[in-house]
Amino acid sequence: MKPSELPTKEIDFALIKPIIDFALREDIGSGDITTNSIIPLDLQTTATMTAKTTGVIAGNTVAEYIFKILDPNCSVEVFIRDGQPAKNGETILKITGSYRALLTGERLALNFMQRMSGIATMTYQCAQELLGTNAKILDTRKTAPGLRLLDKYAVLMGGGTNHRIGLYDMILLKDNHLKIAGGITNAIAQVRKHNSKHFKIEVETTTIEQVHEALEQGADIIMLDNMSTEMMTQCAKLIGDQAKIEASGNMTFNRLKEVAQTGVDYISIGALTHSVIAFDISMNIES
Repeated sequence: MKPSELPTKEIDFALIKPIIDFALREDIGSGDITTNSIIPLDLQTTATMTAKTTGVIAGNTVAEYIFKILDPNCSVEVFIRDGQPAKNGETILKITGSYRALLTGERLALNFMQRMSGIATMTYQCAQELLGTNAKILDTRKTAPGLRLLDKYAVLMGGGTNHRIGLYDMILLKDNHLKIAGGITNAIAQVRKHNSKHFKIEVETTTIEQVHEALEQGADIIMLDNMSTEMMTQCAKLIGDQAKIEASGNMTFNRLKEVAQTGVDYISIGALTHSVIAFDISMNIES
């Protein structure tokens, strides 16, 4: 994928279709032997997806796509769009179509929606902590393998900002790169030599001396890794508007506001996608 294919406010189904197709094969295989043994082929019904808690919805367009793959003639009424808040008890989707398709697709649709809405909800809660500051919530590459596009889309739905999508669209020099290269100066020189395109260069720093060196070498983004609040404030003043600033490491919810007030531009939180708490959604099929 190319940087131009990063998730946007609209899901590109050409990009996520392989993810859904794989998930369908994994779950259904040669067919839903239980449902197909019991439910008449021509039986139609209606099902509703309902929020069982309060948060931000993401993934209902994915659910709709799943049901329409299983039953191209089904109709889906969307009550709460991706990126919108839902309260406990509110209807998110109503699907009318083949009873077999609705029952077969139920778990897969819920798996996607509950994970994505969980990510969106946590992102929203973190973003709310930053109100009144200039800082933004940033995601990481700590996503579920194969689900990165959907995980990062969910972050956008919650009001967060996407970091690099992978290893190919941005340069991030971390401690091990710097050790092998012999420091920040050598590392930046090497990546510039080997990349004809002007990728943004981010450098991980843990000391003020490293921040000085990253600035001298023209880094686009400087990561302040596992620094105290006092040290981040000092570094942010030093950097000013010479580069963007990312705060990373040990970012608990209760610490977000004080970190944002140091003057950083971004706060990256791996837990948004590596420690997802599923958003509770039920799907009820009419008898």
